[in-house]
Amino acid sequence: MRALVERIAPGRWDRIREPDNKEMRSTTILSLPIDEASAKVRTGPPLDDGDDLALPVWAGVVPLRLSASAPVDDPALATGLAPADDVAGFVRRFSGS
Repeated sequence: MRALVERIAPGRWDRIREPDNKEMRSTTILSLPIDEASAKVRTGPPLDDGDDLALPVWAGVVPLRLSASAPVDDPALATGLAPADDVAGFVRRFSGS
């Protein structure tokens, strides 16, 4: 678990409470090898055949993006605490900027 946390947000593990036995028993971390993968990567609109464009079906692109936004404080958080460097680093890494 430590290795995973440190991979995502270096320095975080030493700043947080370690999981207790109940939390560890209820958590599973899997490492799965990817033996095969397939992806279609291209930009721009679809290159549909004319016959396809004549069909009464929507065609286009649905852009997808996975990114982190600004941290949101827990409402019960003590006053004056700001995200530490590990949280800020995570946000920078996954914000897409």
